Amino acid sequence: MQEAKNSTIEEVKNIFSGHLEKNGLRKTPERYAILEEIYRRSDHFDAEALYIHMKTQNYRVSRATVYNTLELLVSCDLVKKHQFGKNLAQYEKSYGYKQHDHLICVDCGKVLEFCDPRVQQIKTMMGELLEFKVTHHSLNLYGNCDKTSCPERKEVG
Repeated sequence: MQEAKNSTIEEVKNIFSGHLEKNGLRKTPERYAILEEIYRRSDHFDAEALYIHMKTQNYRVSRATVYNTLELLVSCDLVKKHQFGKNLAQYEKSYGYKQHDHLICVDCGKVLEFCDPRVQQIKTMMGELLEFKVTHHSLNLYGNCDKTSCPERKEVG
C-alpha cells in the first residue's frame, strides 16, 4: 500500500514538473513539498488547514505559497477545488482517484464521499437523450449528520 502511494507521488511529481516547465514556472522544493503533503492525505482540506499543518511539521512555506501552489495544482488537474456551500474552498487530490460524489453536513461541515454507478448511468442517458456530451459532473447532497455523530448537533445533557 505504501509502495503504491509512493508510486503515485512520483507520477504526480512528474506531471507537475511538466506543467511547470510548459508554463515557464520555477520548480521549487516548497511546491513539491505541498504536492507530497496533499498526496499523503486522505481527506478534504482547506488551504489554511494545509498551511497550518505544514508549519507544525516544520516545513518552510509561506501562506501565499500554499495558496498559489494549490491553484497551480488545480490548473493541472492534480487537485480538485470544491465550494461546499460556504465561503471556504475545500480541496482534495484527484489523480488516480475515481469519480465520486459528496454528502455534506450543513451543521458541522463534515464531508462524506460515495460512489453509485447509477449516477454514471444517469449521465450517459441524459447525454444521449439531450444530445449533450457530458465531460464531468459534480453532485453534492446537503443535510445533517446523524445526531449521535455530529459534534454540532449533540444535545447538551
